[in-house]
Amino acid sequence: MAKKRYLVLAMRKPDFSEEVVAPHLAFLDQLRSDGKLEMTGGFSDRSGGAYVLDVDSLMEARAIAARDPLTTSGSSEVTVHEWNTG
Repeated sequence: MAKKRYLVLAMRKPDFSEEVVAPHLAFLDQLRSDGKLEMTGGFSDRSGGAYVLDVDSLMEARAIAARDPLTTSGSSEVTVHEWNTG
């Protein structure tokens, strides 16, 4: 089965804590090492960022996003979307 791409949007909440940035980056590094992270980046206005997961299902993408320190800390609103790319 071909893998699909999933866009994870992380928008900072008003009470965003900078302390979650380092754990989030370590989380992304692990995803990259596991071959599940295609790309990542922050928005230039510092309102949040996004990353693209290359995994088998929306359920898996949501499970991964749920483990992101941005999610577990409550610092960001994190949503996952199946992304049709060309």
